[in-house]
Amino acid sequence: MASNLAPLRTRLFVAVFTFVALWGFAFSITRYSIPEEMEEGSFVANLATDLGLDIRSFEERKAKLDVLQSKNYLDINKESGELIIREKIDRETICMTKTTSCFLKMEVILSHPVRIFNIELEIMDINDNAPVFRRKTMHLDISEATPPGERFSLTNAVDADVGANSIKTYYLSENKYFSIDIQTGSDGSKYVDLVLSGKLDREEHAVHNLILTAVDGGVPPRSGTASIIINVLDINDNAPLFSQPVFAVNASENSAIGTVVMTLNATDLDEGTNAQLVYSYTLYTSEKTQELFSLDPNSGEIKVKGVIDYEETQSFEMHIQAQDRGTNPLSGHCKVIVSVTDLNDNYPEVTIKSLERAVAEDVSVGTLIAVVSVSDRDSGVNGEVDLTLNQQETLPFRLNKSSEGYYELLVSKPLDRELMSKYDITLRVTDRGLPPLTENETIALEILDVNDNAPMFSQSFYTIHVMENNPPGALLTSLSAFDPDLNENQYLVYFIMEKEIVNTSMSMLFSINPENGDLYALKTFDYEREREFLFHIEARDSGVPPLSSNVTVHIIILDQNDNTPLIVSPWRAQGFVVEEVIPRSTDKGHLVAKVIAIDADSDQNARVTYQLLQTSDSSLFSLDQYNGEIRTTRMFSYRDPRQQRLVVVAKDNGNPARSATVTIRISTVEHALPILETTELPLEFDVFTDLNLYLVIGLGAVSFLLLITILVIIVLKCQKPKPKAIKIPPVNRNSVISRNSVISQRSSTIADSTLISSDAYWYSLFLAETRKGKVVVRQPIIPKGAGYFVSSIPRSIGPSETTDSRASTLEQDPRRELR
Repeated sequence: MASNLAPLRTRLFVAVFTFVALWGFAFSITRYSIPEEMEEGSFVANLATDLGLDIRSFEERKAKLDVLQSKNYLDINKESGELIIREKIDRETICMTKTTSCFLKMEVILSHPVRIFNIELEIMDINDNAPVFRRKTMHLDISEATPPGERFSLTNAVDADVGANSIKTYYLSENKYFSIDIQTGSDGSKYVDLVLSGKLDREEHAVHNLILTAVDGGVPPRSGTASIIINVLDINDNAPLFSQPVFAVNASENSAIGTVVMTLNATDLDEGTNAQLVYSYTLYTSEKTQELFSLDPNSGEIKVKGVIDYEETQSFEMHIQAQDRGTNPLSGHCKVIVSVTDLNDNYPEVTIKSLERAVAEDVSVGTLIAVVSVSDRDSGVNGEVDLTLNQQETLPFRLNKSSEGYYELLVSKPLDRELMSKYDITLRVTDRGLPPLTENETIALEILDVNDNAPMFSQSFYTIHVMENNPPGALLTSLSAFDPDLNENQYLVYFIMEKEIVNTSMSMLFSINPENGDLYALKTFDYEREREFLFHIEARDSGVPPLSSNVTVHIIILDQNDNTPLIVSPWRAQGFVVEEVIPRSTDKGHLVAKVIAIDADSDQNARVTYQLLQTSDSSLFSLDQYNGEIRTTRMFSYRDPRQQRLVVVAKDNGNPARSATVTIRISTVEHALPILETTELPLEFDVFTDLNLYLVIGLGAVSFLLLITILVIIVLKCQKPKPKAIKIPPVNRNSVISRNSVISQRSSTIADSTLISSDAYWYSLFLAETRKGKVVVRQPIIPKGAGYFVSSIPRSIGPSETTDSRASTLEQDPRRELR
């Protein structure tokens, strides 16, 4: 039992010894001092050296720093064992009480075994805060009667720093009325009082602006300021004053009631009720004066309230006082002398003795309008008067003085009612007083109308465009004229001035409403027959004698696409198919036929283009859309059928477009058909084609003979006089005559260089072929006795004459240009 207790006591002794040792270490305190606001990472102390610890133990024993009742501002560098600043320390934040000492308590705790070290860090104050006033602006109201030496408490400044860094003293900006007295409290704080050191005068200086400065004892010192605004309160210590003791003014006789004679303006240097003045008459002012003049107690205005007559009283004297509204009112006095001025107080008079209230506008210059007399009851200069006309506007009238006090109103310029139908003539009579008096009299004069203006159209020439095929009775335009006269002189009648065109009267083509000038078409116009009309319309008024004027009207008929193209080549009877025969050996580009169509319309409506509507083989033929030439696009092959059928449509460029078609049946033969004896007139020599040699030799011989024949005919023709032209009848809507006319004994028709007869086949009359930029013209030789004679007008070279008989020529339509 004893042997078991011995080890237990030993363990208990060791435990108690260890606890006491640890407790002693825990209650040992290490103190450091640092200034506030040190930078982060700054060195505070070497804990390893101060605590007698190995540097490695900080890492091995997991040393940590525990700050008591505060934020962790510090940290331990475990590699060096140094205590460093982790975050800036503000003494005023940690120790909010105004105490000189400020400590930050912390513990350094080590493990294995546990050891605790107490550390106190004193935070020393630095001068980092300036004095601050609780109120930046202080207002004080002090009466100007306050005696010097009076004290006024001011709001003191506060400084978050302590000790020598707290507020040390105050300063007041320099002035001659106030000073400060600094007091020290039991806690060492400084207080300040404002002391009045001089006599205040509000009239001299109403507001005082002072600057109070608080300075602390730091190095360098810091300061704060506050503004003191002192308002000096007024007392009634100044009497009202007038600018002068006696005032002299003038007032005109017969001045209107309420006329201001003068305004008194006394001044009081006080303010508020002490400066509010009341004006009044004193006992020295007569009752008569007070009956004629009123005095406003607030504004000091002296006004007329009775009739002032110069002949009764020439002057008035007033004694006036001004008194303030202070508790002990003060007053000032002045005297006002009013002198009455004599006036020209009688107006001149105008009397109309004789008057014409209406005259015609064609009256002659010098015509008498009125007789006027003038007078004035005043005497002397004030009774002398002058009569004039109102000069604000120039009037065609003048005044002529016939005798003393009498004037005649006469016409001075020709009158025109259209410029001015009524005159208000103002007669102005003025005396020669000072100031002069004026009286006006107005005469109303009416100007009667005469028929002196002819009707006028807004335009001298009217151009009216009318689309053809217009309905009869269509309104073309309204021609209105204007007549500035009145009544019957203004009533207008319109009519068309008669004119015949091709034995047709204008009144049969057009009609005009005699009352309003509406112009109507009486018939339907055809652009292909008539293009324009030129006539005159007259407007006549109903005056006596009547006046009139006329205007020229130009009617232009506009074309409408109302004519279908007419195919004139190749010619065929209605409903028949045109037959063409060509050899199968024809080369590519060979001219098969040429379709020519004409359109009786004009411009775009007459512009014809060509298209292939149907074709047996689209790869074999081509059609030029502008000149209508049908050419082969390749040579014939043995697969091609012997007959080809083409349908060509000729379409104009109107809107909507109109068109006509022709069907051409083309037959191919193995050999060329025998052709009539022909000759070639080369405009320019062309290269030979690749025809067979015998054809070339035969054609050359025939062409040479034909050329000689044509030259002989031309020489004979040039020696004969030209026959008279044959006029072409007008073109109507159902029939169109082509530009190129043909006359034959068998009534055969030839159009655009192509002649087709019912009993003879003529081919290629003036057929133009384009081969490599060259042109060759071929002409048939007409057999003798055939009886055909042709007049042909090609599009570009003008009229030409052919055949051995007498040629006939056609007269071109002057309204259509050959193209």
